[in-house]
Amino acid sequence: MSAGRRLPAWWWLPALLWGGAGGYVVVSSVSWPLPEGGAAADELHSSSTEEALPALLEEAGGLWKQSYPASAYREDAALGSGPAARRSGQGAAPSRMFSYRREGGGAPGRAGTARFLARYNTWGFVATRAAQGKIQGMPYGNCLLLSDGPVNNSTGIPFFYVTPKDNTVAHLLRNPVASLTLPEADGNFCRKNVIDPEDPRCARLTLTGQMVTVPPEEVEFAKQAMFSRHPVVRKWPRSYEWFFMKMNIEHIWLQSWYGEVSAIAVEEYLKAVPSKG
Repeated sequence: MSAGRRLPAWWWLPALLWGGAGGYVVVSSVSWPLPEGGAAADELHSSSTEEALPALLEEAGGLWKQSYPASAYREDAALGSGPAARRSGQGAAPSRMFSYRREGGGAPGRAGTARFLARYNTWGFVATRAAQGKIQGMPYGNCLLLSDGPVNNSTGIPFFYVTPKDNTVAHLLRNPVASLTLPEADGNFCRKNVIDPEDPRCARLTLTGQMVTVPPEEVEFAKQAMFSRHPVVRKWPRSYEWFFMKMNIEHIWLQSWYGEVSAIAVEEYLKAVPSKG
């Protein structure tokens, strides 16, 4: 190149693009800003090589460990006492990597989270045992609309607007024992933290008890509960003999972490205020 000759403007574009990417490592379409220097940066860059990455794919979770400096999770190494921690050659999982653990994990927080799920879920999965036909005695379930009260009056008790022509309801009328599972699929927590609704960190509540017909003195309240949350049900064909049911809750289970299922007392649940735990 002769002296004094200017380079075309577009020649600098690749250099700018590559230079700006130097502070990030991209793994599985997720990026994290890295420190410009220090042991953590050297450690991460040395492990993110073409030779190291294929080996990471063979180990579940290895990709996440290498995408985060070991200094971030080395402090947890002494805490691992389960079977996974006793495997040779494996380090502790990063405590901050995709953890998003909830605040307020005590008993009041769990009860509030349970009430939150009961309040803001508009549907749930009701499971029972078939009481008739060729599948008698086998598990059977269906997704049903529900409401735990009018918009300004959360009770924690799920109400349903159902028809006896629904097989699930027909079974419940013969055998009222059932479970109701309410996932956190509609909440903002899972979307905000980019968590799949089926991930254990995306909470789910399971209520078990007896599904009963709403007594006459509670029908008006059941109407307000269902029709205020689901106005469309007013227009459902009346020939299907719709009526109201509710669950008399006997047991409550909340899962909001890996394998961590918490039992909540019914009294504690009913007293709690719906809150995001």
